[in-house]
Amino acid sequence: MAHFVIMGCGRVGATLAHTLEDAGHSIAIIDQNERAFSRLRASFSGRTVTGVGFDRDTLRDADIDSAYAFAAVSSGDNSNILATRVARETFHVPHVVARIYDPGRAEIYQRLGIPTVAAVRWSADQVLRRILPEQSINGDFRESSGRLILGELSLHEGWVGSALSDIEKAAGVRVAYVTRFGEGVLPGYDTSYQQGDVVHAMMRVKATDDITRILAKAPQKESE
Repeated sequence: MAHFVIMGCGRVGATLAHTLEDAGHSIAIIDQNERAFSRLRASFSGRTVTGVGFDRDTLRDADIDSAYAFAAVSSGDNSNILATRVARETFHVPHVVARIYDPGRAEIYQRLGIPTVAAVRWSADQVLRRILPEQSINGDFRESSGRLILGELSLHEGWVGSALSDIEKAAGVRVAYVTRFGEGVLPGYDTSYQQGDVVHAMMRVKATDDITRILAKAPQKESE
């Protein structure tokens, strides 16, 4: 069981909280308006924290220090991105995502290495794919035999700068395409993994646990 912190108890924030709780995780959800928590079901057992989501004391009240992931899904772009940066840079939360309405801003933050989801194509499922790497490995496509799936890879930051071919070799996958600055890119032989990229790859279903384990660590340096 992991701990998740959500900023914003709107329709989607409540959906995320319920989905994560149903999966057996602990949840803390933050909102400035205490009445927003009425969107949560009566049986919700997570923690509700009234306050500003980018305030450090508020985040500590939500137990951000032990959080596996942080999702900022309030209605304000500035608040979401600021809260996400605080969670990542101050509290070193390993998995963060920000909901962004302005596509231009979303591209800027992607360049800074902050995963964003544009509201135009936004859904709770897409946020879950970014804060639950094991969720993304379930895949967007499964071929007819059920042996192969296409899914997003979750890579340790140590892979930044590595050739996609090295990632393929290490994990035993085949990279299909990369989402870079919100656009799909077909990789070439010399394409490298950049900060903020989302890598989509075909892989064997039986190997997903091993793939996750391998890519969750920085690549091994070759001995000189």
